[in-house]
Amino acid sequence: MDTAIIREIEPEDNLEVATVIRKVLIDLGVPKVGTAYADEALDHMYQNYDVPKATYFVIEDKARIIGCAGVAQLEHYIGNVCELQKMYFLEEARGRGLGAKMMQICLDRARQFGYEKCYLETMPYMKAAQKLYLQSGFEYIDKPMGDTGHFSCPVWMLKQL
Repeated sequence: MDTAIIREIEPEDNLEVATVIRKVLIDLGVPKVGTAYADEALDHMYQNYDVPKATYFVIEDKARIIGCAGVAQLEHYIGNVCELQKMYFLEEARGRGLGAKMMQICLDRARQFGYEKCYLETMPYMKAAQKLYLQSGFEYIDKPMGDTGHFSCPVWMLKQL
């Protein structure tokens, strides 16, 4: 039986969430510029998602955060589109079905918020993540939407909700 639980972020999770995200990005060799690594929001995730039509979830296992993801309005975009944001899992979280569970929870919440589409950006070599996105109904698109500031992420995907 898996002991991991998915729950909404709490203020005291900020430091651990930022640490998890930065560790995963470093482990994957993601550039520190033009990606989530450089986002000032990483150190204040609870506060950044404590706004209307946004939420952030963590996966907690044995009193440790091992993964996280959220949804929020796509920045600098006119339209009813959210973005799947900062979905990262430590190695110990992978291969346990937690990514699919987290994806479903995020997409369900996006629908509850009334979004019509969900957008995401990723790196070309993040093949396991792209496989999960495709299985969840995302499709590749040929250009970015909005302006997330992640100019180093050249793979864009979109899902109708």
